[in-house]
Amino acid sequence: MNIIEFHDVSRVYTNGEHEQRALDHVSLSLKEGKFIVVLGPSGAGKSTMLNLLGGLDSPSEGTITVDGRDISTLTPNELADYRASKVGFVFQSYNLIPTLTVIENIALVKDIAPDPLSSHDMLAAVGLADHVHNFPSELSGGEQQRVSIARALAKNPKILLCDEPTGALDSETGVMVLKLLLKMGREMGKTIVIVTHNQNIAKMADVVIRVKNGRVASLTEESHPLSVEEVDW
Repeated sequence: MNIIEFHDVSRVYTNGEHEQRALDHVSLSLKEGKFIVVLGPSGAGKSTMLNLLGGLDSPSEGTITVDGRDISTLTPNELADYRASKVGFVFQSYNLIPTLTVIENIALVKDIAPDPLSSHDMLAAVGLADHVHNFPSELSGGEQQRVSIARALAKNPKILLCDEPTGALDSETGVMVLKLLLKMGREMGKTIVIVTHNQNIAKMADVVIRVKNGRVASLTEESHPLSVEEVDW
């Protein structure tokens, strides 16, 4: 079943008389429960695609269908409900609230998600059950990123959107985070979409989308993706 469909989607930004076409007539279909990597250089349109999919932005042209619903014409309130119920976000910056403990940061999603999972269970799933009462400043970068993943998963989203989730981490910690994302995707059946410029991450993907100049240069489905351990980091 296709969970994501872009139909002739464009996103155009204007600044006075200047027009920038960040996405240019993109069409694609993606199946549920896949580990999807979007590759491309800076300015290629990767983050724009992620923002549109996450309901953080709306297309200038075309339609975006997620889980059978056209999200391209939703009102701001409807988009907020969509983000709360369907998608989780993991960014390069962890976006944790420094004055809240780890468990309090994760529990925030209970106020917005219609069917949240246990904050304690998700913290245990990312291997940080013994850090319940720590504050973000007391954690390493990798631990903070794992908390942000736990928070995203606690929303119980169908789709997890990750924008350069290992970009600020050292190689060893980045591999740990990728192992966790793969595990969550395989064991929890989530659709994982990672935007990155790291070619190695693409070796683990079920689907690789290469973006260039706002267009999809290629979309490849991999029959035998590598595990994290098989990639030469």
